[in-house]
Amino acid sequence: MNLNQLKNKIPVYQCLQHNTDEISLVVSNKNILQVLTFLKLHVNYQYNLLSCISGVDFLGHKYRFCVAYDLLSIINNARIRVKVYVNEVTSVHSSVSVYHNANWFEREVWDMYGIYFKNHPDLRRILTDYGFEGYPMRKDFPLSGYVESCFNSVKKRVVLEPLQMAQEHRSFTNETQW
Repeated sequence: MNLNQLKNKIPVYQCLQHNTDEISLVVSNKNILQVLTFLKLHVNYQYNLLSCISGVDFLGHKYRFCVAYDLLSIINNARIRVKVYVNEVTSVHSSVSVYHNANWFEREVWDMYGIYFKNHPDLRRILTDYGFEGYPMRKDFPLSGYVESCFNSVKKRVVLEPLQMAQEHRSFTNETQW
């Protein structure tokens, strides 16, 4: 695949070729549907298979989240990764209209990172419970979560209680092991 031809045909910020067969494109949020449609329908590229949509959290950066679309062209035996960077309040256009299997991938990214997909037909939690608070793959999410589930012998059922992790301050000395 000629990268210069690809740069001239679609609006990209950055075009990288990591190895001889791995290409990454960084596109703006407003152009993501145009780029995905072009890569799928153009006769020279034919990226007909969306193999994965991933989310990445860059805590502390201006654009905190990255949404990466991994595409496969079976005819050309080629892969490409299209990336979009967004902040916490910006939504990404849903790609379900271009790739039907994006439905579950986008629901997973929404459930784990809280990245909202605009015009998604069924955006709801897919891996966590309906009452779950927060997004577990965000780097600022506590490792132990916000609540704990335990069996209450009085109520005879599993209940959710606020997590309390009280621990006294301990000072460590590294001089002796015992």
